[in-house]
Order: sequence, then C-alpha cells, then structure tokens
Amino acid sequence: MAYEFDLFVIGGGSAGVRCGRIAAGHGARVAVAEERFWGGICVNVGCIPKKLMAQAAEYGAWAEDARGFGWDISKGPHDWAAFVGAKDREIARLSNVYRKVLEGAGATIFEAHASFIDPHTLELGGRRVTAERIVIATGGHPERPALPGAEHGIVSDAAFYLPGLPERVVILGGGYIGAEFAGIFKGLGAEVHMVYRQPLPLRGFDEDLRAALAEAMEAEGIRLHPSAIIAEVRADGASRVALLSDGAELQADLVFFAIGRRPNVAGLGLEQAGVALDPFGAVIVDAEMRTNQAHIHAIGDVTDRLNLTPVATAEGHALADRLFGSGPREWNFANVPTAVFSAPPLATVGLTEAVAAARGPVEIYIARFTPLRHHLTGRRRQTLMKLVVDQASQRVLGAHMLGEEAPEIVQGLAVALTCGATKADLDRTIGIHPTAAEEFVTMRTRTRLAGVARAAE
Repeated sequence: MAYEFDLFVIGGGSAGVRCGRIAAGHGARVAVAEERFWGGICVNVGCIPKKLMAQAAEYGAWAEDARGFGWDISKGPHDWAAFVGAKDREIARLSNVYRKVLEGAGATIFEAHASFIDPHTLELGGRRVTAERIVIATGGHPERPALPGAEHGIVSDAAFYLPGLPERVVILGGGYIGAEFAGIFKGLGAEVHMVYRQPLPLRGFDEDLRAALAEAMEAEGIRLHPSAIIAEVRADGASRVALLSDGAELQADLVFFAIGRRPNVAGLGLEQAGVALDPFGAVIVDAEMRTNQAHIHAIGDVTDRLNLTPVATAEGHALADRLFGSGPREWNFANVPTAVFSAPPLATVGLTEAVAAARGPVEIYIARFTPLRHHLTGRRRQTLMKLVVDQASQRVLGAHMLGEEAPEIVQGLAVALTCGATKADLDRTIGIHPTAAEEFVTMRTRTRLAGVARAAE
C-alpha cells in the first residue's frame, strides 16, 4: 500500500520534534501534529519556565546575602507582572524555534488534534492521512486528586499563568514539582506549606539526600507537613482552607496539587489501532520503543518510564536513526542524571545507597559542610555530597549532591560514571580550589559500609 508519509509523529514536544527532525534528515517523508504548543510541556509549562521561576526566586536571596559582602542592596517587592511578561516572551520564542526546526528539516506541520481511525490512518481536524509508521509522543498531564473541593486548587500548568503572586500557598505533594515550587513561592515572598504522604520528600531518591532537603527547606522557612494529605479544600471567598488528614487547617490564597502526572492518551483513538496500555494508562513499549503494533512506536512521557526531557529527546533520536538511518546512536540509560531545582537544588546520578546495598556490599562516603560564601552571609545552608562505591570493584555506583550548583557539578560526574569511574579515579583527580566540586575528589574517609549483612548470607 502507498502511504502519504513514511513517518507520522503525534506530538510536537521534545521527543516528537527530535524524532521528526532526525527522520526527515535521513530523507523520510515526515509529518508532525501538535494541537497545543510546540516544544511540549518542557518548553511551555515545565522545565524551562520552571527554571526561570527558580532563578527569579534566587535573586531575592542574593540581594539579602550581598550584605555579608559589603553591598547594601534593597530587596524591595517582587514585580510578578514584569517577570511573567519576560518569561512569556522567552517561552514564545523557544516554542517558535521548535516549529521552525521541523519546517527547516522539511517536515509537514499539522496544528491539529490527531487520532487513529485504523492502524495506519489518522484524522486531523476533518482531514485523513495515512502513514507507514506512526510515533505517539503526546507526553503527560498533571493529575488532580479525587478529594472534596479539588476544584478549588490548581495543578502545575496553571502555576505559570497566575495573575499575581499569592501570599499563602499550600502545596500537596513531595515530589519534583512540589519541592521545586515550594522553593519558588517561598523565594518570591510567599508563606509556603508543603504537605506530603511520605516521612520525607522526594520518594525514590537517596535517603541522606531526602533528609538533607527536608532540613534545608525548613531552614528556608518552608513549613513541612510530612506523613499527611489534604483531606478537603474549602473556599472562603477568594481564600482557601486546606483540611489535613491530621486535623490541621491551613489558610491559603492558593492550593497547589503536585501529586504526579499521567500519560496523555485520551482522545487518541488507540483502541482503533489496537495499541495496548498498562493499568495506569501508559503506552506499553519494548526496548526499541515498539508498541504491540510493530509499526507504531511510543516515546517520552506517554510511556511513563524515565519521565525526563533529555531521555525523551534521546529516545526520539534513537528511534529515527533505527527506522531510517544506519542504526541507533548509543545512549546510556543506566546512569541517567537528574536534578531537582529546589532551594537549594539537588542532583543525582546512578544508584541510591539502598538500591546498591541490596545488590551487595558498598562503601559510603559523605561530606557535609557550609559553603564558603555562607560563612559571610550567615544563611543557614549546608551542602551534602555522597558517593556510593562498590566494595569489590571500587566502581562508583552513585553520586548525590544537595547544594548550590549541584546540577552543574553532577552533570560532569555523570560522564565519569558512564565511563566506569572508580573511587581511585576520583582520588587521583586534582580538584579545583576553592570550589564545592573539589570535595568529590577529596573524600578519603569512608563514612560506613552498607549491604554487608546481605552479602554474608
């Protein structure tokens, strides 16, 4: 059968745009459909605007800290409208770049909702097109909890378009989004409460990192409510009242739900194509991003695996190379670094202590200190660095950091772990002084052993 396109990509986010651009570069006839905004979640209501908001919050702290270095800087109130206007202009510029990249590569653009009619046919606003191969790259959406009064709160998408800065914020959720927006709103001047089900924020991260973050957030003045949930939200005029499961009542101007995300699959007509989903609504794929229909693939957050923009981009690139190039580029998905732009930020690569110790004996190295600048500013801020090392091979299995510049520092360590660095490799590396980063190559004293009992069984 003759098809209009060799490849049709549903979704113009990081995964879809990369896949479409690379496939077009290989000579494929490519089309990409996007119904909301080019660049997807990351560019428009995710990574990029969130990082800009975190940076906006940092400036207030820097103004306060400057006094310790002899600068008399008046902090003043934050101009929310001016910041949002600047942020929106930058996001519009980036979104347009994504569209132009596809057009420049020769891809056909559809600004419309796409849904399956059958395994090879899609409908786009009344027009039907056919494709030999189809890629689902529709990302995810923030989840709203099923609790009384949930309509009185917002999810993360709306946080980027608030008409003004709320004075009192209650955040439900202790993951990436909750931790990041707690620091953002607090840094911009709001009173912030963070409510989460676990004893510590950031479930799945290293325990020492989690504990250090909780301590750091409290030092910043964020009020933590661990082992609790919001049972109900009530409206009181323009204000909100969050009733917690422990009986507490929190007064707020904004209740922010940050309990996770779900794959965007509604309205795609996947049942018409016979594409299988898991119990949580994610598209099921194999190691080569194929669904149960061999010609239909899925990449990025819609598969709900490693929901990170660089992973989605790498999947899109690898898939395009595999389908139309000489073979996929090699990507290391075993040691994927990630960062949380909290206040202070944290970053991690490799295994946590708990996961590594479950596999066998590991040596743990930890350094904790006050950054040099804060001996002058007086700010209560600590840096934590941690290495997880396999006892037998001495290979570094994990590197974790909480502190200023953690994401920039851990990116370099991710290269080292990808190359199989050992503790001896770090030890023989000369540090840059005075920096926080040098601590990773000067940690000589082992803090503890872990996983020994299991290895002895």
